[in-house]
Amino acid sequence: MSELNATAAALLGLLHDGPKTGGQLVAAATERFGAFFSVTRSQVYRELPALADNGLLKLGKQGPRSSQQYLITAAGKKAFKAWLATEPGPDHLRSPLILRLMHAGSLPAKQRQTLVDTAKQAYNSQLDEARNAAKAAADPYAKAAADFAVAHTRAVIKLLDAIPVT
Repeated sequence: MSELNATAAALLGLLHDGPKTGGQLVAAATERFGAFFSVTRSQVYRELPALADNGLLKLGKQGPRSSQQYLITAAGKKAFKAWLATEPGPDHLRSPLILRLMHAGSLPAKQRQTLVDTAKQAYNSQLDEARNAAKAAADPYAKAAADFAVAHTRAVIKLLDAIPVT
């Protein structure tokens, strides 16, 4: 594998903590990266065989319901460290909510109000979760990412507050 994509690198990073199944990787990615990097189940299950084929992972124990554990290899650790040292390139925000808000003027006032109210409710809940994660983070890198999640969530709430609903 010549160059890792971000999803593959995220999986290798999660496997540094020990062997995991695909389902465990999806859950760990959601918990650890959810505020800033989404990883879908289909992405995980597409990447795992490719990483194994390239010698960056090896198969571990077979679990219940045919779940398969994966373990990072020495080559996987080396590839992950090489990926960490490369230039990340530009960040891209892909938000279905913000896309809708950009076009919210096309909605009737009642639908626009519902869109904003529903999003505010969800983001206020996320803000509580993000604050709790920031308080609980012991690792300074996890703490910095958790603080970012708080700031990002607050920024989205501020954006929602700026949307004219009438």
